[in-house]
Amino acid sequence: MTLVVSLPDYSAAAQRLAVRLGIDYQPLKVHHFPDSEIRVHVPPLPPEHVILCQSLDRPNDKLIALLLACATLRQLGTRRISLVAPYLCYMRQDKAFHPGEAISQHIIGRFLAQQVDAVVTVDAHLHRITSLDEAIPLETAINLSAAPALGEFLARLDLQPLLLGPDAESAQWVEQVAAAAGSDHVVATKQRFSDQDVRVALPVRDYQDRVVILVDDVVSSGHTLAEAAKGLIAAGAREVHGLVTHALFAEGALDLMHAAGINTIWSSDSISHETNAINLDVMLAATLTPLL
Repeated sequence: MTLVVSLPDYSAAAQRLAVRLGIDYQPLKVHHFPDSEIRVHVPPLPPEHVILCQSLDRPNDKLIALLLACATLRQLGTRRISLVAPYLCYMRQDKAFHPGEAISQHIIGRFLAQQVDAVVTVDAHLHRITSLDEAIPLETAINLSAAPALGEFLARLDLQPLLLGPDAESAQWVEQVAAAAGSDHVVATKQRFSDQDVRVALPVRDYQDRVVILVDDVVSSGHTLAEAAKGLIAAGAREVHGLVTHALFAEGALDLMHAAGINTIWSSDSISHETNAINLDVMLAATLTPLL
C-alpha cells in the first residue's frame, strides 16, 4: 500500500497526484507555536511506502517539517519515502564564489538523501552538474522537464507566438517549449548588476505587431522579465505574456511585471500560485508509477 501526504500549503496539487495515481491522500498537520517552533502530526498508521508530495519554495520551515515528518514515519513503520518536490530549494548555490560561502546544493542535497529513499523534481537549477544524483546522492533522483507540458499548453492557445528566453540560462527551456508548441524562438542577453538591477538586450528581430511570450524556468523578483517586456513593447510587440515553470514571485513581483506591460503570466503548479495554469500531475504520475 502507498499513501500520498503533503503539508497544508500544497494539498491541492498533492491530491491531484493521488487521484491520478489512484491512491489515498492524507494531509500532514502542522501546528505553529508562538516561539516559531512547529509540531508535525503524520498519519498514525502509515503504510510501508509514503509519497511526500511537497514543493520546497520558501523552504526553511518546510525543511524542518520534512525532517520531523520523515523521522516520525520511519518510527511508525514506513520503510520507503519518496519525495516529490516539484520545486527543489537551495540548488542555485552550487559553488563557493567567495571564501567561506556555504555550498547549499551539496549540503541540502545530502540532507534530503538522509531523509528519503527517492526524489522526483521538475526543472531543478542544475547548471554545473549534469544529473540530480550529483546533488542528491540517491539511486533514484529524477529531474523532469516541464517544457513539454508548457509547450502543449501554448499549442492549445493557438496564439502563433514568438517565444523569447530572457537570458542565456533560459535557452534550454525556451528551445524545448518552442519545439513542443511548434513555435519560433529567440534568446536575449542579460547583464545582472544586482538582484534588482538587470539589463536585457533583445536579439535583432522584427517584433512589430507580434505576440511574444517570455519563457523561463524560475521567476523570483520579476525584474528580468519586466526589463525584457519593456524592450519588446518599445520594439512594437502587440502583446507580451510570460510562461514559467516555477512561480517563486517575491512580494511585488507580479505587479512589477504587469506594470512593465506583461499581459498574462502562466505558471505550472510546481508552486501553488494564482498564475497556475499547467498541472504537472500527469507527468509526475507517469514517473512515479514504476516506483509504487
